[in-house]
Amino acid sequence: MQITLEPAQMEELTACYEMIESGRKFQRAQGFNQWPDDYPTMDTVRQDIREHKGYALKADGEIAGYLCVTFDGEPVYDQIEGEWQTEMPYAVVHRMAIGGAFRGHGLADTAFRLIEELCAANDIMGLRIDTDFPNKRMQHVLEKYGFQHCGVVDYGIYGKRIAYDKMIHE
Repeated sequence: MQITLEPAQMEELTACYEMIESGRKFQRAQGFNQWPDDYPTMDTVRQDIREHKGYALKADGEIAGYLCVTFDGEPVYDQIEGEWQTEMPYAVVHRMAIGGAFRGHGLADTAFRLIEELCAANDIMGLRIDTDFPNKRMQHVLEKYGFQHCGVVDYGIYGKRIAYDKMIHE
């Protein structure tokens, strides 16, 4: 299976949002609700694509996942309860979702490798991400892939999240 990470196109909006919905349902089946009904929305994904930070993870050309990679920082990360190990500039991964038919095939590992390649191509050597406390599966993936737990960030009405970062080595 050939896995690629490609900038999402506006004509792929519905398929990309379906990945988010699949992720939301999966979270709820796991007993937690990191993504409430009002976030992320179709408009969130549309904005990601417009701003060239929405990415489709494709398996043999078929959309298998969706994620946002931004090089603009994350304002919430300025107030971490803890300490980042990476410095500016850094990339942030948000809204990572793998479609149900593709879970359990190591796509998250491949996605992170491809994200690192994207970062290196943009001269970015730090990668940050956060996840909800009950999201044990994502925590496991992050730790397995070499992310370090750095502390806690607070999204206000959306709650606190565990913050991770990783230095990218060429």
